[in-house]
Amino acid sequence: MPIMKLVLVALATAVVHGGAFAQGYPTKPIRILVGFSAGSTTDILARTVGQKMSEAWGQPVLVDNRPSAGGVVASSTVASAEADGHTLLVVSAGHAASAAMFAKLPYDTLRDFAGVSRIANVPSILVVSPELGVKTVKELVALARSKPGQLNFSSPGVGSANHLAGELFKTLAGVDALHVPYKGIPEAMSAVITGSVQFNFSPVVNVLSLTRDGKLVALATTTGKRSAALPELPTVAEAGVPGYAFDPWFGLLAPAKTPKPLLAKLAGEVARIVELADVKERLRTLGADAAPTTPEEFDLYIRGEVAKFQKIVKDAGIKPE
Repeated sequence: MPIMKLVLVALATAVVHGGAFAQGYPTKPIRILVGFSAGSTTDILARTVGQKMSEAWGQPVLVDNRPSAGGVVASSTVASAEADGHTLLVVSAGHAASAAMFAKLPYDTLRDFAGVSRIANVPSILVVSPELGVKTVKELVALARSKPGQLNFSSPGVGSANHLAGELFKTLAGVDALHVPYKGIPEAMSAVITGSVQFNFSPVVNVLSLTRDGKLVALATTTGKRSAALPELPTVAEAGVPGYAFDPWFGLLAPAKTPKPLLAKLAGEVARIVELADVKERLRTLGADAAPTTPEEFDLYIRGEVAKFQKIVKDAGIKPE
């Protein structure tokens, strides 16, 4: 049999088998890995999706938290897992940021994973310490320019999306500020509250109660449009830094070579879940907007995000570690 015919037969067989496997999936408990601690936005979204999958499919869905810098440990585990859909990964935009920040990772961000679906976008908010006496983005920019290198901003780690949101701000606003990494979002925000650092970019869910209690001052949302949770708050671009747009996202990945029919089944389930009334309410409390995609769309989106972060790193003069 000619080689090309053999290849075509093999491909057809794989499609048939993949489709049949998808119909019977899942055949055992599903494990969703999260590279951040319990209670983080990534963790909450993983548990929300996992619970609904379990209810629909009658198999346990277990969330496995593996906190590490940028989620590298969790990502490594999934990259080397069997591509049968029973080991999945929920990631944030930091997954793409890590590809730009670190010269060497124990996996290839674009080749070792198959996109399933984006789950949601969750706006981040630029906040400052009340002690700073700043009420607007323009005032923060003016202060930073008057004190080059003397203002600090915090993040939950080098290479995190929050870190790169700050670097993009520095570049577009033309200011010099020092990045100070912490172990997680709570620690990074506490540093702003106590005045150890002057500003921070954090998810809206982590900001709301603290701004209402007067412990932080919210200046703007990082996204291209205003947040539904804080509609009175301008975007960074509206508030004085033209061109600024940073849309934090969260999504579901599988190991590379996971059969396409199985990826499609998982993506369809994510799209169904985010439209459920109780899930919509859960997303609302997070300040999140549902943003499901097809597997192909998510793969393309991540590729674009990696390129975007690489540009931010280059423009900021950061050397990948």
